[in-house]
Amino acid sequence: MRLLLLPLRQIYRGLVWLANSPRTLILSYALLILVCAALYRVFEAEVSFGDALWWAVVTASTVGYGDISPETVPGRVMAALLISVMVLIVVPLITAHFASKLIVDTDAFKHEEQEELKDNLRRVRQLLEELAAREGITSPGSAAPPSARSDR
Repeated sequence: MRLLLLPLRQIYRGLVWLANSPRTLILSYALLILVCAALYRVFEAEVSFGDALWWAVVTASTVGYGDISPETVPGRVMAALLISVMVLIVVPLITAHFASKLIVDTDAFKHEEQEELKDNLRRVRQLLEELAAREGITSPGSAAPPSARSDR
């Protein structure tokens, strides 16, 4: 079962890698447009590369003006795949990337600040334990036996 899921994990990791880098995301978008335009040019022989590029941009953006449309079955299959990839993968990745940049918790502690807080808490705890030991007081969660009652 793990062997069957391995390709899906690799695809997922690739998508995460794409989503976390705006440069690679935009580069992959441009590459997808160029590859689809080139394939469209191959499938539809009477179309110039400029028209194929226009078709790829219009199809990828799901505007679909209809001025250029595939006539062949491979061209139509490629159009369906291009629309599906754009709508289900590329546009959500772009949206998620920009949304994650907009939703930033400026009050969140950085790693260094968290480590400093932990160190401070350790020092405070150590001082409290030393103070408690000097005064003969045990804390509720300690393993030491309870101290005798004072007559204060």
